[in-house]
Amino acid sequence: MKLLNVYQLYIVKKYFQNFIKVTGVFICLILIMNLLEEINFFRNTNEKVLIPIYLTILNLPSILFEIFPFIFLITSILFFLDMLDSNEIKTLKTFGVTNLKILNILGLSSLITGILIITLFYSLSTSFKSKYLETKNKFTKDDKYLAVITANGLWIRDVIEGNINFISADRIIDNNLINVTITKFDENLKLEKSIFSKKVDINNYSWFLNEPVVNINNKREKFNTMEFRSNFNLDKLLSLFNNLSALSLFEIESLKKDYELLGYSTKLLDNFKLKIYLYPLYLTLMALTGSILMLNIKHDKPKIFHIIMGIIISVVIYYISYFTENITETKDLPYYTSTISVQIILFVIIAIYLQKINEK
Repeated sequence: MKLLNVYQLYIVKKYFQNFIKVTGVFICLILIMNLLEEINFFRNTNEKVLIPIYLTILNLPSILFEIFPFIFLITSILFFLDMLDSNEIKTLKTFGVTNLKILNILGLSSLITGILIITLFYSLSTSFKSKYLETKNKFTKDDKYLAVITANGLWIRDVIEGNINFISADRIIDNNLINVTITKFDENLKLEKSIFSKKVDINNYSWFLNEPVVNINNKREKFNTMEFRSNFNLDKLLSLFNNLSALSLFEIESLKKDYELLGYSTKLLDNFKLKIYLYPLYLTLMALTGSILMLNIKHDKPKIFHIIMGIIISVVIYYISYFTENITETKDLPYYTSTISVQIILFVIIAIYLQKINEK
């Protein structure tokens, strides 16, 4: 037992050495790519390069959190490459350390690391992301419009075509605002008219008002339909409230109440919370997927082949996840479909190959 414990520590140490290396490479790539993006954002301003650097550092933890599953996958691939190249797998087997025992050690290590990531690193990530958005918003030009949610519904201030519009609505149903009042002022805040409509389609920036009632100087006139230009459509409006990477789990609960006030589906928020809760399991499955892969293929290829293969698998998993998320959001499916489906696929693949893993 004492000898086995020594090998357990060795395996864990070897695994995390590769984890640190892979994470370091991804951090460098993120810093370079994000810095170029921030520099491009400020190219027409007089801001010094320190601002893009500062924003890049703030955004780093959030991006890193998103790609940790792929880091775990590639880490496990590199771990087995090192172990197989040095014939350490065969050496371990002579002491009774089977492939299954190695996978148990890697799986448990990944699970514990995942728990630490969501309890410690995730809080840092959301805090930095919130500061990132707050800082960057100071340099955007979209300060002419504003949207907030109150206990009385949705309230919007929208400046467009020389007019200042104050818009209120009770709730959102599908693509429509319900019980909408639009108060239109000129640039000197002189009242021009007010419009009421029970139903307004906001799918595009050209809103369509259903049976609007227009009040000009206390003279009311009713129309069948009316078009109204805005800086907002449904996607832009909801995006103001759902930058989830900047919110802690407690803040997401608060946002959920806001969505409920609007009558809008909370499916996206419920799915995001489930993702966070299952994140350690997801990291573990990704690490085991990489391990199973390495134990079931020939190793007469160069290292770069296996790394590229890992990247390809990561891309495939990403697009499967993206596809199921879109299906969940647009179709009447349970909110957990996108998250659970990917993990079930990985679990089934692992379970199939685990049966003969010790024969490799």
